Amino acid sequence: MATPHLDYHLQLLHHLRTILAALGEAEQVPEESHALFLERYDELLTLLPQDPLQSQYLGQDLLCQVIQRYPQIAHLVPRDLLWFFGGDCLHFMPDEELDLYQRLEERRYEAEQNDEPFDWHQEKQLLSMPDDGANH
Repeated sequence: MATPHLDYHLQLLHHLRTILAALGEAEQVPEESHALFLERYDELLTLLPQDPLQSQYLGQDLLCQVIQRYPQIAHLVPRDLLWFFGGDCLHFMPDEELDLYQRLEERRYEAEQNDEPFDWHQEKQLLSMPDDGANH
C-alpha cells in the first residue's frame, strides 16, 4: 500500500532516474554497464511500491553505486533517499545530518501515531532553522 511518504521517495527516485538517463545520453559513462545499471534501477522503481521492505537492500545497493560509479552527480542524489534506504547509504551523511533526519523521523512517527498530518518538507525546514531565536 502506497503512503504519501513512500510516494514522495518514489518521486525522488524518478527524478534521480532522469539525471542518470541524461548521463548516458551525454555519453559520460560506459554505455553497456550503464544500461544494465538502469535496468536494475528500473527494477527498484517497480518493486518498491509493491514491497517496500524487500526493496530496502536493493535501494541501498543502488544508491551507494550511484555515488561510487557516478561521482560527478553524487551531489545531486537527494539526501532524503540516503536516509530512506539507510544502511550503507548513511555512510555518505555527516553526523549533523543524521541527527536532523533522526529528529524528523521521530516527528513523523509521532504524527502517524496521533493520526495527524505530517508535511516532510515543512518539518525539515523547521528543524533546519538555527536555534538562536528560539530562546527569546
